[in-house]
Amino acid sequence: MFFYRDMLMMLARNKRVDEARSVWGDFKRGGGLFDQHTFGDLIRAFLDSGLPKEAMDIYEEMRLSPDPLLSLPYRVILKGLLPYPELREKIKDDFLELFPNMIVYDPPEDLFDDQQWEKDDVDG
Repeated sequence: MFFYRDMLMMLARNKRVDEARSVWGDFKRGGGLFDQHTFGDLIRAFLDSGLPKEAMDIYEEMRLSPDPLLSLPYRVILKGLLPYPELREKIKDDFLELFPNMIVYDPPEDLFDDQQWEKDDVDG
């Protein structure tokens, strides 16, 4: 499992989508199953590499996993989804449905406002 995880994370960092799909297919055909934390790490690696579609494909696999869903991987995923607000809202809704008594931190909307950074650079 760790070999496949490391390989998938390396492929994500290098944006090697076709190779990652091949490795994922080999892993599944071999009967492999990732735990929930590993799913969260993989999804985050793909998000951090600017591959949200592939991250969401892995998310769907996570949701279908026979392991019970855990809140921590969701928090890791939600943090990685900050640059993707539409996807983040979908996952946030799933999280709140699965864990109704938990709170999701939503950063200020202007957290990624490039204009504010530019203004600070000029003023500073």
